[in-house]
Parts: sequence; structure tokens; C-alpha cells
Amino acid sequence: MEQRFKSLSLFEFQERFSSSEDCLLYLSDLKWENGFSCKKCGHHHSCSGKVLHSRQCTSCRYVESPTANTLFHQVKFDLLKAFYIVYFVSTNKKGITSTELSRKLDLRQKTCWSFKRKVMKAMKSSRNYPITGKAEVDEAVFGGQETGVRGRLNHNKKLVVVGIEKKKKGISRIYARVIEKANAENLGAFMKDHIDTEAEVTTDKWTGYQPLKKDFGKLTQIYSGKKGKNFPELHRAIMNLKAWLRGVHHHVNDLQDYLDEYCYRFNRSVMKENIFDNLLNRMVNTEPCFIKNISS
Repeated sequence: MEQRFKSLSLFEFQERFSSSEDCLLYLSDLKWENGFSCKKCGHHHSCSGKVLHSRQCTSCRYVESPTANTLFHQVKFDLLKAFYIVYFVSTNKKGITSTELSRKLDLRQKTCWSFKRKVMKAMKSSRNYPITGKAEVDEAVFGGQETGVRGRLNHNKKLVVVGIEKKKKGISRIYARVIEKANAENLGAFMKDHIDTEAEVTTDKWTGYQPLKKDFGKLTQIYSGKKGKNFPELHRAIMNLKAWLRGVHHHVNDLQDYLDEYCYRFNRSVMKENIFDNLLNRMVNTEPCFIKNISS
């Protein structure tokens, strides 16, 4: 595998990826860096296929391209522009809209939106790095009010549970999930996925957290206080998340994907030197996702 990039600037990106062939070569190296395994028969030996940078199984003769069985599968436009979308989505601190991608890359806005949604699928948490140490958890309502609609019929509002990892006076990690109800089942599922059971978890007095003390022995419940004064870092994180959502996506449709995008970028803010590389690796190792079921 070629040397990974550090602090990849736009100039360095353009210098390294000047053509679609450069992108195919990179994907090929990344996809098979640990060896080839045939998707059809499981054979581990291959030779070069007729298609550029593809591999052909020496047993069943199955040919696989670098983009096959990845989130680049059957990409309908220039692969170099697809790499540009990954670069802009991963390196823009506050994110980038499909409209702006369309303007920069001379692609249809819908094309940029569709592929960006695939990139966001790769940003979903792996659940391999739970919050440790001091954690705080709370729920919040996202979205606006529909005219003349109240309560459960309001589709412009969604309930979200948010967890943060506190380090000194700041936040080192954040996770968020859309939930139907703030009950022990939903809150517990989120915490088990994203918070270590030995973490010192602090929540408010909501009854949904009470049953979780059997799994999280260091869980403490305190009053939230007026305007959440007892959870200043957590509430600030929620407000920042809401502000970002309003500024970039403007709505709560497909909210979970947007939450995954925000958390992925936030959690890697201390490792910006390889966030682009990390995201490409995730896209190669994520199953293809088609537009017709991309919101599932």
C-alpha cells in the first residue's frame, strides 16, 4: 500500500488524484491490501483482469473491479468527481451541501445529493469505540412545528438521544440517535451501543434511565436545572448540533444520516490528518447502497 496522506490539502489532493485511473489504482490497493478473496468461490489467488486494475480469480475466472461491492459500486459519473465529493464532505469542518457540490463539480444537484448520501452511510458509527470515563446523556427534540399540527402527528419533529464524553472542560466524543420514545428500551439500546458499562454516566431525573442502573453501575441521576444549567457542555453540544443541522440540511428528514455525519466529523476532529483516508477505507468496506433504499 502506498504511503498514506497527512494533512491532505486541496493542492495535494489534486496532485495525487489527477485522473480516474489514479482513483481506480488507489481503490485497488486499498481493497486488496490484505490479499484477494473471490466473492464467488472464496479462492485466494488472482491475476490481472481485462478491466483496468481489476482482479480475476484463477479458479472460477470471476472478474472483480476495484469499485465492485463497495459504496462506489456502479457509480454513474466520473470516479474522480466521486473522490472530490468524498474529499469535500470529509474535510469541510461544517459540512457541504449538495448544491455547493453541484456548483464546484459541474454535476446535477440530485447526482451530488445521491452520492453524498452514500458517503454519509460510511460515516455511521462502527460502535467499536464506546465512550469511557465521564459521560452525560440527554434527549432533545429536533425540528420545527408544522402549521396547525400538534403532538404525535407532527412529522417535522424527531426525538434524539445524545451522549457525550467529557475530557477536562471540553467534549472529546459525541454520539446521537433518533428514537421513537424516551423509554428504557430505546435509551438502553443507545447507551449499550455507545457507552462503556464502566463509564461514569450522568443523566437527568427522567424515569427512563432508572432501570439502566443494573447495566451501568456508575449511572447517576441529577436534576437538569433551569435551562439545563447542570449539563452545560451537553446542552451546548446539542445546540451546536441543531445549529449545524439548520445551516446545512435545513430539515429533519433522514435525520439519522445527518447525525452520523456530524458525529463522525466531530469525533475525528483530533485526527484531521487522515479523515479523508479513513472515510475512503470505510466506503471500500461498506456494502453497496442503492438510492431506492438508501434511507433504510
